[in-house]
Amino acid sequence: MAAGRSTIKGRVAVIDGRTLWFANRRVLVRLAEIDSCDLPQWAFDPKATRPGNNSLAPVPCGAFAKAWLKRTIGSQVVTCSLAVQGYSDVASGICSVAGRDLAHEMLRVGWARLITPFPSGSGYFEAQSHAVAARYGMWATYVLDMAEWRRKAVDRTVGRRPLADLNLLSERRSEISPPFADARRQPSRRDR
Repeated sequence: MAAGRSTIKGRVAVIDGRTLWFANRRVLVRLAEIDSCDLPQWAFDPKATRPGNNSLAPVPCGAFAKAWLKRTIGSQVVTCSLAVQGYSDVASGICSVAGRDLAHEMLRVGWARLITPFPSGSGYFEAQSHAVAARYGMWATYVLDMAEWRRKAVDRTVGRRPLADLNLLSERRSEISPPFADARRQPSRRDR
């Protein structure tokens, strides 16, 4: 594919919290400037514990992001302005449904984060800042940075157990969660 801009329109299947599949055109589109948890990625609620074992309650971060995006789109037609990128099989684009920018909406409800410090999308930074301050979505949890999770996670199947991510979180180099009062004490590594 050559570099440039094009527009695609149609019904989509939601692959995860940042990726759409236009089946009629056989095109995979990633929402520009945002990232979200992968489907098997878990986060942990710092305010809730599991009954009986006093460990943090798991939150299916990736599944929630996908579900929210899928519910927002429903059966409506999605329009994407694509920035075609050289040899990549996945196009990146600004996608909207009924006049609503999907990346902006994902940031606003806290199920996505910015991947660039200075986004070109209007209101992206403000939407994320509001979600962080209000602790919406993943911002209310302990969650490992998505890029670090992708580097470290060995098992990336949907059947992944929350304990695996709890152990990864205890060894984290970076996290994207806002600091909680006990952020350095929780979570501690647990045996598998």
